[in-house]
Amino acid sequence: MTFLPALAFGFVLGMRHATDADHIAAVGTIASSRASARRAALVGAWWGVGHSASVLLVGGTLVLLRLPMPVRIVLALEFVVALMLIVLGMRSLLAQRRDGPASALRPLIVGIVHGLAGSAVLALLLITTTDSALVAAIYLVCFCVGTTAGMAAVSALFALPARLSASRAITVERAVRVVAGVASIGIGISIAHRVGIEDGFFAAIPPTTR
Repeated sequence: MTFLPALAFGFVLGMRHATDADHIAAVGTIASSRASARRAALVGAWWGVGHSASVLLVGGTLVLLRLPMPVRIVLALEFVVALMLIVLGMRSLLAQRRDGPASALRPLIVGIVHGLAGSAVLALLLITTTDSALVAAIYLVCFCVGTTAGMAAVSALFALPARLSASRAITVERAVRVVAGVASIGIGISIAHRVGIEDGFFAAIPPTTR
């Protein structure tokens, strides 16, 4: 991988990464309670900032040291993501609509956790495809920019019900929050089962020694 491909692929794959089901489900549980597209987009942007911070710090360190993250830690982080999705889904089902200033803390924390869980795979990809620290750094930065932009755009879509008439907007907005909440819980349970049972996180023998 060279300079220009790293620049292009990093941004494009970052945009695509933002549309992963678990990412949309997590952000959707927060952004769907915003009646303004700008405020919903801001929720996605803060998620992107948190995600980028984790990827650049943890993923960048792994690439620089050319070390893979221990499997147990990877599985533990993925399991935390699963639990987080379940909690966010439950909150979405019980939440009331808000249109005040969007708090940065919750989407920031959610983004950080998602970034930590994904850093290991991203770092392993770069370790196996390039020996250049500069190219790897360019890729990571462009990936983070693309992810943040993509999630901000996707999050803004959750405010579309606000463009309807007042009575229909309330009904559709509530439906969106319920769908986002159920989807988040379902995806969280699915990830927890995969990580805990199929990938062997709860097994007495570490997965790497099987």
